Amino acid sequence: MSSPSSSRVKRIHVYGHVSASPQAVASAFNGQVALTPEGESDLAIFAINPSAGIDHETIAHWSALDEFQIPRLVVVNGLDGHEMDFEDAVMVATRVFDQLVTPYLVLHDDAGEPAALIRLQDLQILDYSTKPITLRASEPEHEELVREFRDEYLEMMTEMDDGAFAAGIIFPAIPINLAKGIGVDIVQEFIDSLPSGS
Repeated sequence: MSSPSSSRVKRIHVYGHVSASPQAVASAFNGQVALTPEGESDLAIFAINPSAGIDHETIAHWSALDEFQIPRLVVVNGLDGHEMDFEDAVMVATRVFDQLVTPYLVLHDDAGEPAALIRLQDLQILDYSTKPITLRASEPEHEELVREFRDEYLEMMTEMDDGAFAAGIIFPAIPINLAKGIGVDIVQEFIDSLPSGS
C-alpha cells in the first residue's frame, strides 16, 4: 500500500449551492470549492441539498464538465428525517445532470432519522449508529423495500466495467450526513479508487 507522501494528492473540486454546504464537503474530502468549471481535476463532487433543489449555476457547471470527461460524484447532503429525501434528490439530479446510479439507499431509525445505508450490490447494511460502523445482513422487509431500486441498479451496472466511474461514464449518487459520518467512508472509497492524475 502506498503512503500519501508517495502518491500525488488528488485534485478534488466541489460544486454546489451554499445550501448543500460545499465548503464542508470540500473540507471532509481534502478538496476545494470551485466557482467555475475546473478542467484540471481528478474528481468533481456535486453537493446537493434535497430541500433546496439544484440551482442553475450548479447545472451549468455539470454541463461544462461534460467535455472533459472528469469523474463526477453526487453527494446528497442535508439529509433530515424525511423518508424520501435521498430518492427525490436523485430523481431531480438525474433530470438536470445525467443518469445517476445509486449503490446505496438510506435507512432510517425509529425516530425517522437517517441511521444506516443499505448496499444494493449485496443488501448488506452499514449501521452508522454504532461506533465503529457495523456491517450486517438486511432483513426481509428491507429487501422488499429496496427491490425495485436494486433491480434497476444491477441492470445498469451489468453494462459497465470496473473502470466506468474513473472513466467518467457512470455517476454515483451517495447519501451523506457529515455530522453523523454517514456515507463519508463510501465517498472516500470512490476517491481512493481513482488513479492519481499527472
